[in-house]
Amino acid sequence: MRRPLPFPTAALATVAAVIAAALLAPALAGAATPRASLTDIENDVICVSCHEPLALAQSPQAESERAFIRMLIAQGQTKAQIEQALVAQYGLAVLGRPPAHGFNLTVYILPPALVIAGLALLAFTLPKWRRRARAAAATPLPAGPRLDAADARRLDDDLRRHG
Repeated sequence: MRRPLPFPTAALATVAAVIAAALLAPALAGAATPRASLTDIENDVICVSCHEPLALAQSPQAESERAFIRMLIAQGQTKAQIEQALVAQYGLAVLGRPPAHGFNLTVYILPPALVIAGLALLAFTLPKWRRRARAAAATPLPAGPRLDAADARRLDDDLRRHG
């Protein structure tokens, strides 16, 4: 009769809760903060000519994007509205992260799913490995061939000299 495995089950539940919280946090944070700041948006947006984060880019295109963002902030738009305006102006290449819909959703779902699958695999295989190791340790090793008298004397002499 198998006993339930409380630790792996609890670990999997914890990992699932952390992943769910991480996926829901941006949606909840966006609802709580209506005003946007330039530094907040710069970290999530890419310069379309340099292909690096806008916060690091120093090209004329980056300055143009920053000016566009400052204008939208002055109009009182939220971060989500500004990101939508940037996509309308520059295309999806301006986003630092792909939008979480369609095929791009696999970027957000696949890594946590692989981690959970790996933990589940370990939860089921580790107990089997441990049982096999215990069974192997409990089984005595077979006796090897007997040494003849001359080899036994040489072994004893070597052990006395080096031991």
